[in-house]
Amino acid sequence: MYRLKPFLFGIVLLALVACDAQDTPRIIRVGHTLDTSHSVHLALEHMAGQLADYSDGKMQIKLYPNGQLGSERAMVELLQIGSLSMTKVSAASLEGFVPQMKVFGVPYLFRSDQHRWQVLESSIGQDILNATRSARFTGMAYMDAGSRSFYMTQDPVNRPADVKGKKIRVMNSPMAVQLIDAMQGAATPLGWGELYAALQQGVVDGAENNPPSYYSSRHYEIAGYYTLNEHASIPDVIIASNHVLNSLSKQENEWLRRAMKDAVNKQRQLWNEAEQQALMKLARAGVSISRPDKTPFYQAVEPLHQQLSETNLGPLIKRIKAMRGEE
Repeated sequence: MYRLKPFLFGIVLLALVACDAQDTPRIIRVGHTLDTSHSVHLALEHMAGQLADYSDGKMQIKLYPNGQLGSERAMVELLQIGSLSMTKVSAASLEGFVPQMKVFGVPYLFRSDQHRWQVLESSIGQDILNATRSARFTGMAYMDAGSRSFYMTQDPVNRPADVKGKKIRVMNSPMAVQLIDAMQGAATPLGWGELYAALQQGVVDGAENNPPSYYSSRHYEIAGYYTLNEHASIPDVIIASNHVLNSLSKQENEWLRRAMKDAVNKQRQLWNEAEQQALMKLARAGVSISRPDKTPFYQAVEPLHQQLSETNLGPLIKRIKAMRGEE
């Protein structure tokens, strides 16, 4: 009997460890660069609550907002090695990892919010999300980031000719540069944190972004002409580590995806509210807001569309245009 005691003790110890492992919730760590008042963060908080409910506490989300874990690119790299579970990135930030993401930066490819969401929720949008897996992460869902429009320090952009010769700050994205080139402007890639000073010092004549970002950055204090020409609608993307997803059970995956769907619906509602509030606050602050005829802008970028149709993006562009009744 004495010889059996260590063996029996081992069995009991393993059983206790197994029970502890079952009782310990699985933590999904999610990082992003946005502040805690942003619609994406609020939606992720909603997701955390939903996931805890669906899993009866077996899965929990821990959020790291405000760039605590670094830049968007840094967090993508953390995902790739499995050190972070999920993050939010702009589709533009994924262009270097997933070439198909470049299609979202094609100017005036989407002619309305309805058309954009029709595409994102279709097999086209899913095909682009699926293409991320080869980059060692998986696209889970799209979130709304609205449409990008011009804001200027001196004069409004009411037609493409108003961009000619102007220095316009753009994201570090080849497609954003091509847009400004198509209008004969001088595209100037700059970090977001550098832009306020660059506008103030005349390093650039203007920039482009959605209404909430334009308002929250206080760029309107220097660049008070805002033109809602809405040249690009680049979604945010929630991506997850392949390492983490592959470690989840089928049930855990179902809980996570269900909670993600709830978060997407919540964020779209919150984004719409934030966009309308931002426009009202901008108007109250004395910003000159104009809504130009978009036809000349469509015409200005048509040569770029023709050029891109001969590239690897061509088939995707054709599928997206077909959804708005164009061949």
